[in-house]
Amino acid sequence: MENLIINIDFDKQEFPKKFTCDGENISPAIRIERIHSNYLAITVEDWAGPSKKTCHWLIWNIEARDSIPEHIPGETVITRPFEAVQGKNDLGKIGYSGPCPPKGEVHTYYFNVYGLDAKLELKPGSSREELEEAMNGHMIQYGGQSIATYQR
Repeated sequence: MENLIINIDFDKQEFPKKFTCDGENISPAIRIERIHSNYLAITVEDWAGPSKKTCHWLIWNIEARDSIPEHIPGETVITRPFEAVQGKNDLGKIGYSGPCPPKGEVHTYYFNVYGLDAKLELKPGSSREELEEAMNGHMIQYGGQSIATYQR
């Protein structure tokens, strides 16, 4: 499987406040390189412990593009700035939910990008598990994780 390269537009590997629950809680801009896929899916996950993973964002059916601008609307189906479908994250919300760890804890967030050979037949508002199942057999590229931390 070919690798994609994903970069978040932070000066450091630490979330600026505006992308967190302490700020504007908007999705950050993402750059993607080496795309040889028709469609993309993106997830953002917090690995709070050895077996606990919390998905903060899942978006799919993005026609292949090398950048995702910040502040993607929190709607199940988006038409601007590009077309895509979003699911319900593990916090019970549609779209992006920024980092919001308990005060004093440092959490690490993993940005994952998947290159897909086709649009996924998956209903808007689906869960991370449903997205992972729908991607089976369609994933032809994977982006090495881009990592950022946040502490309140």
